[in-house]
Amino acid sequence: MSDEESYELLGFDNVLLPVGDLGEAVAFYERAGFPVVFRLDEAGIALLRVGKETPGLLLQLDGELGRRTPPWASPRVWLEVRDARAAADALAAAGVATLDAPFPVATGWTVELADPWGNVIGLTDYGKRPELGRAPQA
Repeated sequence: MSDEESYELLGFDNVLLPVGDLGEAVAFYERAGFPVVFRLDEAGIALLRVGKETPGLLLQLDGELGRRTPPWASPRVWLEVRDARAAADALAAAGVATLDAPFPVATGWTVELADPWGNVIGLTDYGKRPELGRAPQA
């Protein structure tokens, strides 16, 4: 078997996000609309559901991690939503601050939020390119 044939990337497993306080992180993400699949305090982890897929966002306790603001160079995880501008309105209604107003991207609109530890999550839609997205368009 050649190096090119030794493995194939099949998709994402979980995306791990380090947090300084598991309870505070779970509360933050629940307010932002992420359902909790499970929480194991003794292991310092909680899994948040993303869509219908089994993998999700895995919050992982890092007791050494303090609060920080996200620098632009921080990694970003963008998740597909039906309407990013509606998502921004829902976040505001839930008291979750976004980094800025929804902004246009090549496929549609995106809004970003950051948790207290600087992890940046983007919510993006495919309103301009629905053929590329998962969400059925109205």
